[in-house]
Amino acid sequence: MVDINLVVFDMAGTTVRDKREVETCFAEACKDTGLDVSDERILALQGYAKRDVFELLWKEKLTSTHDLQDYVDLSYNTFCEILENHYQDSEILPTEHCLETFDILKRNDIKIALTTGFYRKVTNIILDKLGWLDGLNDDFVKVGGRTPIDISVTPSEVEAGRPEPYMIERAIDFLNISGPSKVIKIGDTPVDLEEGYNANVLKSLAVTNGSHSYQQLSAHKNDGLLNSLADLSKVLNLNIQKERRFFITF
Repeated sequence: MVDINLVVFDMAGTTVRDKREVETCFAEACKDTGLDVSDERILALQGYAKRDVFELLWKEKLTSTHDLQDYVDLSYNTFCEILENHYQDSEILPTEHCLETFDILKRNDIKIALTTGFYRKVTNIILDKLGWLDGLNDDFVKVGGRTPIDISVTPSEVEAGRPEPYMIERAIDFLNISGPSKVIKIGDTPVDLEEGYNANVLKSLAVTNGSHSYQQLSAHKNDGLLNSLADLSKVLNLNIQKERRFFITF
């Protein structure tokens, strides 16, 4: 068994089922605010904090940065409204094998952290619908309840989002993990992989059934590309022989 104490998971596309909703909402906000950007460019920036993405895209478009923040504010606020309405009105489900993987980790005394490119309000909408907000305190650390996760971290709580390591470092600190050598990171985007390396975790992995394919992810440095979360326990050589008991979240 790999000697780890914490697995840090991405949300949309990794642990939360995503049918390109984030890309669709982002593209709609771009169109509504006059920001011309291709679908390929949006996909390439998946996983980054969304306000940072709008700032980058407007910098590429504008000939002067004099009114940059006004354009960024308009696009970002439009995106937030579209995204919040979408998640409020839509069914939200965990990805295939997510709950099984969480249960296996728990039975092996390994803690679970969620990091994301979402800001806190949207993250809480998603967590609440999944039943994963129940039992988290004001720092979004588990103190009881039925949540299967031990901590939730968003860019809202740290200095900067991905690819910076701050969300992973916050999880390590708040969960009293001895250091990044005891941590695995797994996501579904290139920036997830980069975040893991910047945090000096033991392994930075990605699933290929999320927003990016094997071909797309294999072009980036990685410690392993998995077909789905079902492969994680095999990679870590975890004990999966005990009686299965899944977290009930609905």
